[in-house]
Amino acid sequence: MFTEAIEAILADQCTPAAIRAIESGGSPAELWKSLAENGFLELMASEDAGGAGLDLEAIFPIFVAFGRHAAPVPAAQSIAARALLRDVAAPEGMVTLVGHAIRKADGSISAANVAFGSIADFALANIDGQLVLLDCRKAERIATGVRGSLVASLRWTQEAAGTPIVGNGNEVAVFSAALHAAAMAGAMERMFSMTLGYCNDRVQFGKAIGKFQAIQHQLSVMAEHVACAGVAAELAFKAGSTIPALLATATAKSRTSTSVPLVASTAHALHGAIGVTEEYDLQLYSRRLHEWRMADGSEVYWNRIVGEALLGHTASSVLQFAMEEIL
Repeated sequence: MFTEAIEAILADQCTPAAIRAIESGGSPAELWKSLAENGFLELMASEDAGGAGLDLEAIFPIFVAFGRHAAPVPAAQSIAARALLRDVAAPEGMVTLVGHAIRKADGSISAANVAFGSIADFALANIDGQLVLLDCRKAERIATGVRGSLVASLRWTQEAAGTPIVGNGNEVAVFSAALHAAAMAGAMERMFSMTLGYCNDRVQFGKAIGKFQAIQHQLSVMAEHVACAGVAAELAFKAGSTIPALLATATAKSRTSTSVPLVASTAHALHGAIGVTEEYDLQLYSRRLHEWRMADGSEVYWNRIVGEALLGHTASSVLQFAMEEIL
């Protein structure tokens, strides 16, 4: 029910034109208001706090939908922040997650390449394992220089730096990675759908290019990676839990990130010249996929976590240990 309602809002208001407008400096207020006023930001908040109390399994398709629609607001991050804050009230406004921030010797705080850092009102950050709520409106925002990107690096002075609150900061890094895995799964679904539709519509030499065996082969490999990414991303969203587990998230983020280069390059290759134009919607998803692949660490970073967890385990069966942790 919640997924269908959110899908309807995203289909109506999160159009390519609306995404481009926000990326060009327009206000995200209308889209954000629709999500906030309908109570969707409280989906993971406890029922005692007026939320829906959804677990990870229930929220997963919603996070995928945000990726599939290339939502230009930190809706997934703000929903997750309610779960991370637990009994602490979330601030009014757009909240993003910072998996790794640094407190320097002079007391200032810096965070590189923060998702939605250019528009977020607040950031729930992990600073050396501490959970800290920061006001982004008091931060210096440094754009990445990538056209249309909503990612920015943030820096707070000692006076603007927040104070730790009750909670585990490391959970922010894990949850942020899980969100990006779900978003990549959704965006890759959309890219495959667009590419398949184009190949069925584009006619060359008297028939649709999707009828040629070479094209069919590329589409089938692309479909395999999209399906694999979707299954892998879901591993991080276990029923009955509200915070993703480290090993399951590492597997999810690693596998989805690994699929990004092939899916994105194949989509652009099969679209031909139109696929690299700014006016065509494909770039709205491929740009995000490459950002999300690197966010919170690429597949190289998460592969190391998986490897260290498995090699450091003393059980007789490494495979059994991995499946127990993931499932």
